[in-house]
Amino acid sequence: MATNGHHTRQPSISIRPAALRGHGGGNRGNPLPTEKSKDFKGTLKKLLAYLKPQYKGLIAVFLFTILGTIFSIIGPKVMGLAVDKLFEGVMGRINHLPDVHIDYRYVANILLILAGLYGLSALFSYIQAYMMAGISQRIIQRMRNDVSEKLHHLPLKFIDSKTHGEILSRVTNDIDTISSMFQQNLIQLTSSFFILIGITVMMLIISPLLSLVAFATLAISIIVASFITKRSQKYFVGQQRTLGQLNGYVEEFYGGYSVVEAFNYEKRAIGEFEKINSELYTVGWKAQFMSSIIFPLLNFVSNLTFVGICLLGGYMTAVGKISLGSVQAFLSYSRQFNHPVMQVASIVNVFQATFAAAERVFEILEEPEEIPDPIHPKFIEQPQGHVQFNRIKFRYEPNTPLIENISLEAKPGQIIAIVGPTGAGKTTLVNLLMRFYELDAGSITIDHINITEMTRKRLHLLFGMVLQDTWLFKGSIRDNIAYGKEDATDEEIVWASQMTLADNFIRTLPNGYQTIINEEGSNISQGQKQLLTIARAVLANPRILILDEATSSVDTRTEMMIQHAMNLLMKGRTSFVIAHRLSTIRDADCILVMNEGRIVEQGTHPELLMKNGFYARLYNSQFEL
Repeated sequence: MATNGHHTRQPSISIRPAALRGHGGGNRGNPLPTEKSKDFKGTLKKLLAYLKPQYKGLIAVFLFTILGTIFSIIGPKVMGLAVDKLFEGVMGRINHLPDVHIDYRYVANILLILAGLYGLSALFSYIQAYMMAGISQRIIQRMRNDVSEKLHHLPLKFIDSKTHGEILSRVTNDIDTISSMFQQNLIQLTSSFFILIGITVMMLIISPLLSLVAFATLAISIIVASFITKRSQKYFVGQQRTLGQLNGYVEEFYGGYSVVEAFNYEKRAIGEFEKINSELYTVGWKAQFMSSIIFPLLNFVSNLTFVGICLLGGYMTAVGKISLGSVQAFLSYSRQFNHPVMQVASIVNVFQATFAAAERVFEILEEPEEIPDPIHPKFIEQPQGHVQFNRIKFRYEPNTPLIENISLEAKPGQIIAIVGPTGAGKTTLVNLLMRFYELDAGSITIDHINITEMTRKRLHLLFGMVLQDTWLFKGSIRDNIAYGKEDATDEEIVWASQMTLADNFIRTLPNGYQTIINEEGSNISQGQKQLLTIARAVLANPRILILDEATSSVDTRTEMMIQHAMNLLMKGRTSFVIAHRLSTIRDADCILVMNEGRIVEQGTHPELLMKNGFYARLYNSQFEL
């Protein structure tokens, strides 16, 4: 269904429309939110709320991380003992000392201890990685469920205001970014933090003087990392924004590929794609380049540290202030010291992107929902289909009136046709009846019960919809028809198909009712799709019908079949028909003629022609050559 002024596409039949409103369109030009987090503390608090139910597992993960780090850090110090013993033996032989020799048993024991330490470190690292994978996936599963549930409770206004690409980007790309942070970066950050603390303690124990050299270069590393990070951030902002635009354009392009080809628009479409892709390349290249040069720079600083420690450590060894094994251990620690610093510098960028992604996800989760259903709802035991609009008013924008003071009545079983030029408010009227939008004033009642006093599910169960834009999902023909009724039997599905003349063409297909409709529904014709949607509505047996006449794109024979099926469907039901071909609604009980959000005329076909007014001009214009 296309909402006038705010176009949105809805499923062609929806007995439970609230569950399907994610298939909305939008304005592709809407920019995505920026990549930089606007509220770091607030976003952190919300992320911690998702972490809270997993706190026991997280404590265990951090414990194993600490243990793995401790056993890993002790290794170089123990190795230094072996080096000292070997150096002592070698120097004894060089100086021909009779009581000094290389104690191979001692060295072998040290090596066994090292093997045990590193083995335990690897085991604990494996355990924490395994546990964190489960924790992160549970967190992300809950987040995806929350977003999915939220989308089904958001008003149509939200879907109208976003592109497919933007919503998909938030539900997929942004949540994947958060997942990576939980599964990888959080543990890396924690591990790097404990490694830094452990290495700092070990270096201070070995030599405070050598530690000063290492700490001085650490300060330089931090300055370098901070300098690069600040300048790379703006490029990551542009990269994420342009990626969302590219996603939206690709979906739009391939969604209407046949139209693109039919109008020879391929070159211009490719040109538009290349323009956006080129912009993405530029900002992506700059973002990646700026973030990648941090590692060569930090390696350069690390190498300077290594040279300084070697020179000073060699001098201290020569004058007997420190042993060779201690220098070797310190060198090992100094090399490890810069590694967590580089990891932290790298993760800082990732965390910035993650918090921005999380903020975009939480924006969806915090969107105002539909007005809640009443606590004590009313429902219609035996619906008759008596619909009344009582001086309703509605506007999309506060200062732009659309529907103004419309009142009308549809008695049970009547066919109400709604006609008018594009943008007159025809589809908006139906959206209000389905309560996809809330009224600004007035009321709509069904069988004298205000629709706001019913739950949306109960309300939607009263309706069947057959729209111009057919919606079929990838699956069998049987499943697509059965979508109109839960627990539908094969006999009921065949009966509904026979009633709408769909059974004939279904049985000519290779697999009959088990024929799979592909993702685009291109393996059956437009007319066949429409017959299936009508069969779906017949199966649901609704009391009120909403029909958006859709026969203009099919051949004459198929049009007659569809019209026959629709006439059968409308029999005995209150029907609202949004008419495009005015010749098809000549037998309507009442024709509402709308223009600029108002009913300018109403009556039967002959009565309106007799008035020779707006309707007569519309009707006659369709037969003018």
